[in-house]
Amino acid sequence: MTAEADRRFMALALSLATRGLGQVWPNPAVGCVIVREDRIVGRGWTQRGGRPHAETVALDQAGAAARGATAYVTLEPCSHHGQTPPCAGALIAAGVSRVVTCITDPDPRVSGRGIAMLRPAGITVETGLLATEASALQKGFLSRVTSGRPMLTLKLAMSLDGRIATASGESRWITGPEARRAVHALRACHDAVLIGAGTARADDPSLTVRGLGIARQPVRVVASARLGLPRDGALARTAHEVPLWLIHGPDADVAGWSAARLIEVPAPEGRIDPTAMLAALGQAGLTRILCEGGGQLAASLLRAGLADEIIGFTAGLMLGADARPAVGPMGLGALADTARYRLADSSVIGPDLMHRWVRA
Repeated sequence: MTAEADRRFMALALSLATRGLGQVWPNPAVGCVIVREDRIVGRGWTQRGGRPHAETVALDQAGAAARGATAYVTLEPCSHHGQTPPCAGALIAAGVSRVVTCITDPDPRVSGRGIAMLRPAGITVETGLLATEASALQKGFLSRVTSGRPMLTLKLAMSLDGRIATASGESRWITGPEARRAVHALRACHDAVLIGAGTARADDPSLTVRGLGIARQPVRVVASARLGLPRDGALARTAHEVPLWLIHGPDADVAGWSAARLIEVPAPEGRIDPTAMLAALGQAGLTRILCEGGGQLAASLLRAGLADEIIGFTAGLMLGADARPAVGPMGLGALADTARYRLADSSVIGPDLMHRWVRA
């Protein structure tokens, strides 16, 4: 197999892996392509809920044609017995002769053990192909495994002067329908959508994915130190249908929230500790979180250095200094006190501009 062919087949495997984003937590979203004599005989990606794994799907599709083939897998095949047998063992049993992976799995249950199973079985193993691309795709899973917290994307829909609502609180709609549809796509590829109590009270959002034919909904997470949330709002009414998790402090009134999952974290001075919140959400299995505001929550996450990516939707209007800012006060004394982000990509979306920034 030529280097060009290896890159082409691995790029396909990475493309397949993206189909699992937001659908497979706490497992990683993996893609697998099986090739024999330059012909694809099997392909797969991690299925909804985290199983079956990508390799199992691809091997089932390949059948006997997997013998002597090359398997392109975006993450090191697992080596441990969980709810499914190890994928490394399945590749060995299928008679695959070569396995190419992007990156090793830092999960302590794997961490090189998958490769260590394959090589003694006579399988050629190569690692590092398209590793940068794979690491970016697996950022949430890698963050949870290595640092104990999920990746966090901060979404801001704002005016040219960085405002998210007028002084009276009117915010529907600053951006156009194309941008709002893109936000639904963002929700679909994240495990959870996070907002603060102020946004829950002001907007009464449902935080679901709509208009895209998505069956599995992200977890809705609301951070509220005292749970001062409307018990007759959209989130409360749908808590039996779509998961609702409430992050609260020790002094919260939890009565009436039996349909929601309650997660207590420290709340010094009546404010949720953002670092403790993300650690708790990582412990609960989440790998990718989309934060949709409001300004106070955005500021607390930025102050704590917890926003891994920022996705902005900027509309062509000005709202003025008396309008509500996208980010609340951060108490910065110097430019060096805040994180720098680099522009990863941008595009025109309807009448608005979408821009994605990653931490430098």
